[in-house]
Amino acid sequence: MNGRAGPTRHIFITGGVVSSLGKGIATASIGRILVNMGFAVRIQKLDPYLNVDPGTMNPFQHGEVFVTDDGAETDLDLGHYERFLGVPCSRLSTITSGQIYQAVINNERAGRYNGGTVQVIPHVTDEIKRRIRALAGPDVDVVISEIGGTVGDIEGLPFLEAVRQLRHELGSEHCCCIHLAYIPFIRAAGEIKTKPAQHSVQKLREIGIIPDFLLCRAEKPLNRAVKDKLALFCNVDLDKVIDLPDVPNSIYEVPQLLVRQAMPEQLARRLRLPERPCDMRDWDLMVQHIKKPKDTVRIALVGKYIDHQDAYKSVTEAIDHAAYAHLLKAEVVRIESESLESEGWEARLEGVDGILVPGGFGRRGFEGKLRAIRYARERGVPYLGLCLGMQAAIVEFARHVLGLAAANSLEMDEKTPDPVIVPMAAQREIIAAGQLGGTMRLGSYPCTIVKRSSRTARLYGGAEVVHERHRHRYEFNNAYRARCEQAGLLFTGLYIPDPARPEQSLVEIIELKDHPFFIATQAHPEFKSTPVKPHPLFRGFLGAAYKRKRGERPGSTTEYGLQPVAESEGRVAAR
Repeated sequence: MNGRAGPTRHIFITGGVVSSLGKGIATASIGRILVNMGFAVRIQKLDPYLNVDPGTMNPFQHGEVFVTDDGAETDLDLGHYERFLGVPCSRLSTITSGQIYQAVINNERAGRYNGGTVQVIPHVTDEIKRRIRALAGPDVDVVISEIGGTVGDIEGLPFLEAVRQLRHELGSEHCCCIHLAYIPFIRAAGEIKTKPAQHSVQKLREIGIIPDFLLCRAEKPLNRAVKDKLALFCNVDLDKVIDLPDVPNSIYEVPQLLVRQAMPEQLARRLRLPERPCDMRDWDLMVQHIKKPKDTVRIALVGKYIDHQDAYKSVTEAIDHAAYAHLLKAEVVRIESESLESEGWEARLEGVDGILVPGGFGRRGFEGKLRAIRYARERGVPYLGLCLGMQAAIVEFARHVLGLAAANSLEMDEKTPDPVIVPMAAQREIIAAGQLGGTMRLGSYPCTIVKRSSRTARLYGGAEVVHERHRHRYEFNNAYRARCEQAGLLFTGLYIPDPARPEQSLVEIIELKDHPFFIATQAHPEFKSTPVKPHPLFRGFLGAAYKRKRGERPGSTTEYGLQPVAESEGRVAAR
């Protein structure tokens, strides 16, 4: 960054007409272009739902739960923010109505309102404003706040009122309001209709917020006549009516759309920021690689929530990031784990180049995951296990290599004679009490790479300690470690809280000897992958999968993912 740009500016992003328009991606893309202009950006999501956080919500309801370094369970949009900006989010990046009302009620119970009547205005709105301001500071140029839901939702009104007040308090020259609205194309009439967007902006203006920019989500670019109409009826300058049509290849093309419509310059002028060039060279090169892959690799994603495209969003994104690094396109084959518990299940896995079992909870589909892991282990198919995917790999190994036929996790079978997976010591009372929200082992923890000659060590570039994010209650039972090691299972990464008491160490990463690629981790490395810096475990996994597709023998010298792609294939791919 080329010096401070003065007081922190604020950008507020709202949505209208319908949900699921990609407001989080638009928000992240705006953050990306500001970062590429050299500004320090912080970003947050304001969710109107009454849950304190999405930690106890079913993935079918809300998609994945994203986890920050400091252990916040958050909306999946924070994953988009981190992947686009390359800037870690924190607890300050997530605000829900549940958190706001919980804080206000706690304050009231503690007598902090001096006996006054507690109301939405000013008490609820003051708490919202306090949390928005918390991200600002002397080292932050711009704070971007995305308000979840759509304008007109009754639960979102306190957030919009807080935005209205903040715009007045901070000064309109230091605040910018951006509204994302849907512009439908009526096929039967062959016409694009602007009326829903007009009504959406009208509703916003009734609340007291006048948008400075109108982002128009549509199936295809809008013509000049449509933009003229939107500018006139929405009271937005014509050059601030921005097209956001569907992109053909990847969500990572959206920042390019904004740059082509001069949004970097427009934002700088509107917020009175220094007008700096927006350097998109690395980003453009990455998108170029996405558009022109040299080959395709098929990855089986075996999970419980396959029908919900956002349930494993960070996992599928991390797969794509790793594929980009190898100039490949990843074809993710989604397989419902329960479907592998019926006859003929092997056919569903035939023809895949790699198998990945992601995190999860509960018994449903667990046996199917074990079958997928055994298939990978016995047939030499590259395997990557995440969180429950590591626990399942250990259960499968115990059953079919150690010969402990009834081995299991205590989460799945409380009466198993061989509990190779058990609750963490700190979690036992929590599980018994049924205290579910925000009580898991959450956030970033150090992992010591203890097998220096392992594939794990090579993938991490020889690092002695790495930091990964976690979200779990169960762990490997160290009573079985010696037997597993004797049978060929390597414990390559450990969390070692006290070197003097190694029996208290937690197993973080495992791998199999004499297998083309078989690595599983208790962590969620997908949360730290970005398109310009793929996570090393995913990169190694995709490389091994492509190696299998090419028919290279396990002992061949090329081990994809352990060394950079050739410099001639591009700067971003080699990073």
